Amino acid sequence: QQSLVKFARWATANNMSLHQDKFEVVNYTLRSTQLLRQLPFSAENYLYSGPSGKDITPTDTVRDLGVLLSANCTWSEHLGVISRKARRMSGWALSVFSDRSDETMLTLLKSIIRPQVEYCCPLWSPVKKSEIALVEEAQRHFTRRIASCAGLTYWERLEHLKILSLQRRRERYTIIHTWKVLHGWVPNSTGMQFTRNPRLGVKMIVPSFNYRAQRSISGPYDSSFGVRGARLWNSLPRSVTESVTLIGLKQSLGSFLSTIPDHPPVRGYSVQHTNSLIDWRNVPSVFNTQNR
Repeated sequence: QQSLVKFARWATANNMSLHQDKFEVVNYTLRSTQLLRQLPFSAENYLYSGPSGKDITPTDTVRDLGVLLSANCTWSEHLGVISRKARRMSGWALSVFSDRSDETMLTLLKSIIRPQVEYCCPLWSPVKKSEIALVEEAQRHFTRRIASCAGLTYWERLEHLKILSLQRRRERYTIIHTWKVLHGWVPNSTGMQFTRNPRLGVKMIVPSFNYRAQRSISGPYDSSFGVRGARLWNSLPRSVTESVTLIGLKQSLGSFLSTIPDHPPVRGYSVQHTNSLIDWRNVPSVFNTQNR
């Protein structure tokens, strides 16, 4: 509430008019039981007043810079929205363009389909198989219509078209952003900590987790950028983490990713894990001593 008061004073000092009806608030709670909400002081933790003194109505979901934030600390609603947008865009493209050649279809995929499901993806990148499959469906559905891919499975289409799955692309973005944090290109807003090992090179410290805490917060912990970025970075070989230029990083990272199978979870396919680099690291036949 004090922050809202300060913001209102700043707006007044700068001759800005705030629209009270557009104020929204999302309450993040670990235990949202009905009993706790009935306590006398509970309302003070959930109600806030706007500049005019009117109470701000709490909401379960709010949009912030194009990303949907939910009160249950999950990205399920955001993933559903972007997946539907990608499917609608895919349907429009297939109805307008009759050419099904590789060049035309890949151009459409890269220019109007992928942007729908990749905006700000290091923030909301899913870790559950069902959610990974939900987002992956956009690219799977579109590549199925490419003429040269008739009769191929989705994993085979990825290899035939020489493209990455959406999941693998999200991890690539996360790694690139982590590199930018390391070299001071972007602010270290999550407090990432790096260490240098004489044998392994630059590694990251994974934020600690209190395993005596509620199980409900383990999911947001595992999917958070600070934890996910650290685990992905630590799974990379030294030849990638010690890149000194962005171009060099992309080249070495691309070469490394080409050696790792790309089999994302999708409906109708049986998979042993989520296809993450973190999971492939535990497969000795794939992540050999040289990659480590």
